[in-house]
Amino acid sequence: MDLIIVESPSKAKTISKYLKGKYRVDASGGHIRDLPQKTLGVSIEKNYEPKYVNSPGKEDTIKRLTEEARSADRVYLATDPDREGEAISWHLQTVLGLDADKDNRIEFNEISPKAVERALKKPRKINYNLVDAQQARRVLDRLVGYKLSPFLNNKIQDGLSAGRVQSVALRLIVDREREIQAFKPEEYWTITAELQDKEKKFSPFKAALEKFEGKKLKIVNKEQADAALAALGDGSYAVNAVKKSITKSHAPAPFTTSTLQQDASNKCGMTAPETMLMAQHLYEGIDVEGEGHIAFVTYIRTDSTRVSEDAQASALSYIEEKYGREYCPEKPNVYASKKGAQDAHEAIRPIDLARTPESVKKLLDKKHYNIYKLIYERFIASQMAEAQYDSMQIEIENGAYGLKASGKTLRFKGYTAVYQESRKEDEEETGGKLLPALSEGDGLDGISLKPEQKFTKPPVRYTDASLVKAMEDKGIGRPSTYASIISVLNKRRYVEKEGKYMKPTDVAYRITDILLQYFTDIMDVGFTANMEEKLDEIEDGGKDWRSIIGDFYPPFEEKLRFANTDGDEETDILCEKCGSRMIRKSNKYGKYLACSNYPKCSNIVSEQGPEVSETLCPNCGQPMIVRMGKFGKFLSCSNYPECKCTLPFGEKAEDVLEGVCPDCGKPTKKLKSKRGKFFYGCTGYPDCKFLSWDMPTGEKCPQCGSAVIKTAKGDFRCSNRDCAYTPMTPAEEKHD
Repeated sequence: MDLIIVESPSKAKTISKYLKGKYRVDASGGHIRDLPQKTLGVSIEKNYEPKYVNSPGKEDTIKRLTEEARSADRVYLATDPDREGEAISWHLQTVLGLDADKDNRIEFNEISPKAVERALKKPRKINYNLVDAQQARRVLDRLVGYKLSPFLNNKIQDGLSAGRVQSVALRLIVDREREIQAFKPEEYWTITAELQDKEKKFSPFKAALEKFEGKKLKIVNKEQADAALAALGDGSYAVNAVKKSITKSHAPAPFTTSTLQQDASNKCGMTAPETMLMAQHLYEGIDVEGEGHIAFVTYIRTDSTRVSEDAQASALSYIEEKYGREYCPEKPNVYASKKGAQDAHEAIRPIDLARTPESVKKLLDKKHYNIYKLIYERFIASQMAEAQYDSMQIEIENGAYGLKASGKTLRFKGYTAVYQESRKEDEEETGGKLLPALSEGDGLDGISLKPEQKFTKPPVRYTDASLVKAMEDKGIGRPSTYASIISVLNKRRYVEKEGKYMKPTDVAYRITDILLQYFTDIMDVGFTANMEEKLDEIEDGGKDWRSIIGDFYPPFEEKLRFANTDGDEETDILCEKCGSRMIRKSNKYGKYLACSNYPKCSNIVSEQGPEVSETLCPNCGQPMIVRMGKFGKFLSCSNYPECKCTLPFGEKAEDVLEGVCPDCGKPTKKLKSKRGKFFYGCTGYPDCKFLSWDMPTGEKCPQCGSAVIKTAKGDFRCSNRDCAYTPMTPAEEKHD
C-alpha cells in the first residue's frame, strides 16, 4: 500500500476519509528536523551551513514513519503548498532515507477528493528553490535572533528577544505611539445649514459650508465661525449647480491571508492568531456529525487573489441561480495581486459552494462559523456585478460662501446583496436618501445654522487588523508570519491591549531605541522589505541563498561587535586571576570590571571592590558579599571557599529561609527550579542534600520516617504519599 505523509493528524484524517482506505495516510506533526534549540546551529565559517538535528520529541514519529516508509510500495509527501511545506517534505525525504531522484512530492490547494486524486496523478521532485528560500529565511532569522537577543538581555533585562521582522513590527507600534504623544490638537469649526425649497415641495435637507470666494474654506476659531454665521444669516441661498450621476462600486477581491485577518478583526473582534487557528481547522478538516472529517476552505496562507476557472464558473452558476443573471458581471471578475505576491496557489475560498453558511451553522461552533461565513460571502461577492448608486450633488451659494449637499441611494445591490464592506458607506448628511429635485437658480430658505467646534485627532493606535495591513503594505514579513509576529509581541509583553488597540510597554521603547542606535538597517522598513524581495528571488531560482546571507552577515557582525563594546574602557587594573588588564564595562546592572583575557579568563569584579551586605550567612553567620555573576548580582558568603552559601541579591536570609531540614536540623531555603517551580533545599548543602517540593517542618513521620511537610494549602502531612499518617496541626496540639 502507498503511504501519504502530511503535517497534521487532522489533515491526515480528512485525506484518509476521502481516499477510502486506498492509501495509508500519516502525519509528521510539522517539522521533524530543524536547527538545534539551544545553540546557533549555523556554521558561519563553512559558508553558513545549517546544522540540522532531529527535533526533540519526534523520536517516536520518526521511527514510526521510517517503518511505514520501508514497508510502503511508494511514499508521497503531501505537505502544504508553500516554502515551509516544501522544506518539511525535504526534511522528511532526508530523514526517512527516500530516493531524492523519485517523484514523491505532491501538492494541492484544497483538501477535496478531486484535488487529492489530481495531485496523486502528478507527483514531482522536491523544488529546491523553495527549500533554499525557506533555508535562507530560517538561517537569517536564526543569526539575527540568536545574536541580538543576548545583546538585549545584557543591556536591558533578561527574557527579551529580537527578530528580523518582529523588531521592525514593534518599531511601527512604538513610532505610532510617539506620534500620538507628540500630537498637538488643532481647532477647527464646521457649519451645517438646514435648507428647504421656497415652495416647500420637498423635505428639508442639510448642506455643509465648504468654500469662500471659490476657495476651500478652513475655519480655525470661533471669531471666524461667528463671522461666517453672520454673513450666512444676512444673505440668501440659491442653487448654483446640480450634478446627477450613476456611481458604481466594484466588488472586493477574494480573501488573502492579510485581508481575512483584517476583516475578522473588524467584524468579529478576533485577533490575527485566533483567526488563523480557526482558518487552519477549516482548511485541514473538522469532524462533522453524520459526515465525518470534512475540509471547508482552500489553503489559507496566500497573498494571491487568483481564482481557478472551475471555481469561478461554479460561483457564477451559483450566483445566477440564487440571485439572477443580472447579478453576474458581463465579464468574469479578475483581480490583480499585489507586487511580489506568491501566485502558486489561489485566494482563500470555500471548497464546496453547496455548503452554505446557513447549512453548516449548526455543525460548527461560533468562531469557526464566523470565519467560514466571512470566507464564503467574500468569495461569492468577489464574483458578482458592481453595486450601482444614484448620486446627486447640489452646490449652493450665499454671497461669497459656497455650500454643498451630497447624497445617494442604492440603485442596484450587486455584490452588496451578499457582502458589506467593514466601513460604512459614505452617505454624508442625507441618510441614504436622494436630495430634492432642484434646478440651477432655485432659491432656498435657510431654516437653521449649526456651528460645531472640533479638534484634529491624533493617529490611531494599531489594532491587529491595521498592523497586518501596515506590514503587508510595507512589505514586512509574509502571510504566514503576520499572526505569529503579533502573538510574540503580546506574549513577550512588548505591547498591552487597551480594548482592541496595541500600546507599547516601557521595555518596547528601550528595545526599539537601542536597536535603532546600533542596527539602523535591521530596523529600517525598506531594508526588511528588500530582504523579502531577495528571498523571493531565491524562490524564482535567480539567487544563491548563501550569497544573500554572506552579503548581510559580516556588516551585521561588525555592528554587533561595536554595540557590545561601545563605551568599554581599558584600565591599568590587573586581573587577580591571570594578570591581564581589566576592561571597564557596563550593562543593565551598572559598571564593572571584566578580564580582557576572556574567554580564557572570565573574572568579573565590582570596580569598587567587594560590597559587603547587611545580610548574614544562614549557615555560618559571616557577612554576605555582593558579587557579579553570569545572571547579574548575587550574595555569596565572605567565608568562601569554606562556606559556599549563596542567596539571591536583594533578599535577606530571613526572607528566603523557610522550614527546617528533618535530616540535619538546619534551615531550608526556598529556591526556584529552571522551569520556574519553587522547592526547598537544605542550607547545609553540599554536606546535606535534602530537597522537598513542600516546606519541611523539621519533623519526621513516626510511621515511615519520611519528612513531615506543610503544603501550600496549610495542611500538614507525611511527604510519603503512600503513608496514611496525618499529624495534628499546631492548633490541634495546643487544644489537645
